[in-house]
Amino acid sequence: MEDCSGVAAGIVGGGKKPFQLARSLTYHHHQGHRPAAARWRRQQLADEPRAQRPQAVVLYTTSLRGVRRTFTDCSAVRAILRGFRVAVDERDVSMDAAFRRDLQALLAVRGRAFALPQLLIGGRLVGGADEVRQLHESGQLRRLLDGAAGQDPAFVCDACGGVRFVPCTGCGGSRKVFVEEEDRVVRCGECNENGLEKQREKRVLSVSWLGLVCIRSF
Repeated sequence: MEDCSGVAAGIVGGGKKPFQLARSLTYHHHQGHRPAAARWRRQQLADEPRAQRPQAVVLYTTSLRGVRRTFTDCSAVRAILRGFRVAVDERDVSMDAAFRRDLQALLAVRGRAFALPQLLIGGRLVGGADEVRQLHESGQLRRLLDGAAGQDPAFVCDACGGVRFVPCTGCGGSRKVFVEEEDRVVRCGECNENGLEKQREKRVLSVSWLGLVCIRSF
């Protein structure tokens, strides 16, 4: 095999320029405009409307009739919200003490006494029955619920009947289970103080005020 190094050296030494590939004008043209194109695309994405998650509507109530006015106020606020056909996360404090503790902490931070019902929209405390009635009569409640997910008020869960709790499958609601290894009865760890457990998460299709179909879990 011949050595080409001497030939190459002779060509360079003879004053001839070595052969070079022409630069691609197209490549350099695009390189110069890439930053501008990237900025234009980022601006375009920023201007595009982003899908917003429906704001949650949470209502703390009680199903006990111990205090007639409280029960009546809870029923009245529930009926008002159903009239707007919005999905409501109703939390019955008589069904689970954890709901009561959450509401007590929420009201204590705001310097308010414990009272039912209490409505929250988008994480903001709206107030009790009097506040909800005033907002409803003035038309402001509709504007507050504009971003809420919709739901057919006639929808009722077949498993829990709409109360979101079912008897504990581990103890049958007795709150006690027998441990064979220890040969004794212990407190069931799957249910609350009423022998109930939360209904398994279900996903239903609901329609928002804008006509958009979304999936709601409860």
